[in-house]
Amino acid sequence: MQTIVTFKKIDPSSSLKAYVRKKLDKFDKMLDSPAEAHVVLSVEKIRHIAEITLTCDRLKIRAKENSESMYSSIDTLMDKVKSQIKKNKEKIKRHMSGNKQSIKNESAQPDFDERSSENLMTDQIIIETIDYKPMDIEDAVIELDSSKQSFFVFNNARTQQLNVLYKHNNGKLGLIQPRG
Repeated sequence: MQTIVTFKKIDPSSSLKAYVRKKLDKFDKMLDSPAEAHVVLSVEKIRHIAEITLTCDRLKIRAKENSESMYSSIDTLMDKVKSQIKKNKEKIKRHMSGNKQSIKNESAQPDFDERSSENLMTDQIIIETIDYKPMDIEDAVIELDSSKQSFFVFNNARTQQLNVLYKHNNGKLGLIQPRG
């Protein structure tokens, strides 16, 4: 892991750098691809503040912690980062298994930093599989009206092609069908 340690209003210490690198090296096993960590250590009056921005493939984690000791700030910060990495891996694992309900529940109560959760949301696409059966357009309209979805995918019985029937905002229905 590539690590950059920056000191603000504190004397640079090789022991603090080594301590941070030692803690971050444990995350290499948890991450799937090479990562880059930018750690900022600063002091404001009696508060020792440790901040991290960890970037790995599509994962971006930001965390900040402060206490009266720099080493305890670093320890607590690394615990936060570890829990965020685990949470992200579990989320991806559930996503790959097709358990959509758990992803929907989690998105209602984000535990991540707001900016990193927005990045994760825009970088991920939820894939759903559907069963479609041959039917007429009239039958598809009935199915669409009886469901809560705003669209319905079906195999057109006349053309033997995949079609999508959807509701417009103005209340009308639209039909998407391939050419040819």
